[in-house]
Amino acid sequence: MKVAVCGLWHLGCVTAACLSNAGNQVVGLDVEEDVVAALKLAKPPLEEPGLSDLIAGELLAGRLSFTNDPAFALRDAEVLWVAFDTPVNERDEADVNFVRARLEAIRDHIRPGTLVLISSQVPVGFTRSLRIDWAGKNLKYAYSPENLRLGRAIEAFRRPERVIIGLDNAADRPRLAELFMAFCTRIEWMSLESAEMTKHALNAFLAVSVTFINELARLCEAVGADAKEVERGLKSEGRIGPKAYLAPGAAFAGGTLARDVRFLVRFGEQHGIDTPLLGGILASNDQHKSWTCDKVQQLLDGISDPVVAVLGLTYKPGTNTLRRSAAVELCGWLHQKGVKIQAHDPAIRELPAELNGNLSLKLVAADALRDADVAVIATEWPHYRAMRAEEFVSAMRRAVVIDQNWFLAEALASDPRIRYIATGKGAGV
Repeated sequence: MKVAVCGLWHLGCVTAACLSNAGNQVVGLDVEEDVVAALKLAKPPLEEPGLSDLIAGELLAGRLSFTNDPAFALRDAEVLWVAFDTPVNERDEADVNFVRARLEAIRDHIRPGTLVLISSQVPVGFTRSLRIDWAGKNLKYAYSPENLRLGRAIEAFRRPERVIIGLDNAADRPRLAELFMAFCTRIEWMSLESAEMTKHALNAFLAVSVTFINELARLCEAVGADAKEVERGLKSEGRIGPKAYLAPGAAFAGGTLARDVRFLVRFGEQHGIDTPLLGGILASNDQHKSWTCDKVQQLLDGISDPVVAVLGLTYKPGTNTLRRSAAVELCGWLHQKGVKIQAHDPAIRELPAELNGNLSLKLVAADALRDADVAVIATEWPHYRAMRAEEFVSAMRRAVVIDQNWFLAEALASDPRIRYIATGKGAGV
């Protein structure tokens, strides 16, 4: 099938490469000339394991190309796959006008009969409004929410548990089934609005789960219970199950989950419907964001010239992006408090200008631990799984480790030489 993928940031690059690898003829389209120029050299704008090699292979095979020219990209396209990464501001509000403006810029180049498939993060009603506004174009419309997993994006695209597809017209099922069946045989067909709402609902449910277990974890700390044991008890209940998104740890950092919660709260406001549960999610999550800072402050009380080791700086493992990184926010707070920061991250070899002077970036994790009073496991890189208790004990001035997500619990939690602190651990500070 001939597919044009519009928008070539993280979502669009993964979509284009995976579609091409499945045997489709794919053209990636973006207005950013430098992005397109780099992609022609198999250099995606964001680090994602395996993506550069996948793009390189598809370019070589001749199934994938990139362009700034909408006329070229859309002249033969059977499907226009809209894959913009919708911008989100610091209040987690999505700039939907960005997506609409980019679409309006190419509308005159879309051939009649083209199926417009939207996967960008948009509110309920967006696809329908596009169909109404473009009624004279004789186009077909569908919505399939993105399933992007930072650091595991290729695997998530190729092997989803199921695919959600919202249709404007049931007659378009065969074309969409042909496109998606290469990746997943389970397709949940529904209306445009239901598919859009499913994306909001899924992320909101995950956000509820995160805030619920973290509120419970703080209570566990206060009363001496172990939140990981409580987690095990919850997941052994058949009505909850072992895959439930219940693991005491860090607050969600914003962006995807927070964006959809805000969408739903706004819908309630627009339609006069109270949403107290949804409205409380972000307040609870924001409160939990101070957990690591609170622990560090207590642990450093009375220590002269304190040193903190921060292991991991990126937003998530498997990527090199620092935007919305809780680790970077922690470093900013520590710097304001006058704490010396020694950091390490396997994906970061040079600090951006705004972090220069705030911290010392070490090339190996052991150097970051040297003479530190507290170590914070901030990003869960597999690299750190290989570290053993002895490395912390021998390098640090005081072997105190804050591991909010219990990432190194197996290696560190039971070692009597280490003071190990994790979310919901009853013996914490």
